[in-house]
Amino acid sequence: RRVHGGCSPYCNGTGTSALIYCEILIFVMLTTINRKLSIPRQGFFLKNPQLRFLSTTNTKWAGGNQYNTLAIEKPVEFVTHVKLNYPSKRNALTMESFQEIARCFSELHNDADCRSIILTGEGPTFCAGINIPTLMSIGTDTASLETSRRWYKLREIVGSIQRDLTSIENCRKPVIAAIHGACVGAAMGLITPCDIRYATDDATFCVKEIVMGLASDVGPLQRLSKIVGNQSWVREVCLTGRNFDTNEAYLNGLVSRSFSDYDSMLSAAMETATIIANRSPVAVQATKMNLIYSRDHSVQDGLEHILLCNSALIQSEDVIESVQSNAMKTKPTFNKL
Repeated sequence: RRVHGGCSPYCNGTGTSALIYCEILIFVMLTTINRKLSIPRQGFFLKNPQLRFLSTTNTKWAGGNQYNTLAIEKPVEFVTHVKLNYPSKRNALTMESFQEIARCFSELHNDADCRSIILTGEGPTFCAGINIPTLMSIGTDTASLETSRRWYKLREIVGSIQRDLTSIENCRKPVIAAIHGACVGAAMGLITPCDIRYATDDATFCVKEIVMGLASDVGPLQRLSKIVGNQSWVREVCLTGRNFDTNEAYLNGLVSRSFSDYDSMLSAAMETATIIANRSPVAVQATKMNLIYSRDHSVQDGLEHILLCNSALIQSEDVIESVQSNAMKTKPTFNKL
């Protein structure tokens, strides 16, 4: 009654915010009691397949020089910097590149020491798209096959590339793409699965495949329309294959921020990644999971999904830590996930 009467600073006049705050406090108290009584936790995530995104067993990322086309750095705690590292070829993507991208993001998915990721390109260009010799070799390697068998083989190859790039979206850690120079063709399939996109003012974008006599098949046609609200613009750039600059990408929502140079962009990306890494990993990963789920489902389905998810997550020790640190104006410390 005192809360509904407005005595709490969290009351918004209707009592809604106060009720939410009271629920959190109740869970905090119950969880504290459970800890003191040493009540064992239940394997909720393992029993609920809809939450398998959060139930993967952690395996430590090996690190080191284990990639030929990527460079991996750990600039600050819990932040991983992934670089496309083939500057002599403008970071053009080969079959090895696609496979290493999938392996890298699969490992980071399970790396408890990684909570956010920055993706950049080494050298003057972010990524020039698919390597032309790689594209030609795909045609050459299947040329001698009978039509139906060639179809199956091509479907297998392109499908594997799609899965490799989708590994970025499936990675439970938020990914920030920091784009400079050219971002062309298959590179659009590389940035569209990312969660956040920054770009320098001199960046150039292009859904190039239609100029090569192809329909883009590695993600832009499917993801651009989900990212950008302007369907007319999406169809224009996909059907013409024309270049567009950072300003146009920003105005249409493909990138959220633009910068005068690479260094300032990387600094901002690092700042954002660090902020994310300092949040509760349980909350961050649940947020990414539910954003993706809600994108592909109805509003009601999304609400039911987050209801199921938060029924467990609100009991997390991270809620206690977040509430206490916020009240005491101190930096929270969260256990690895």
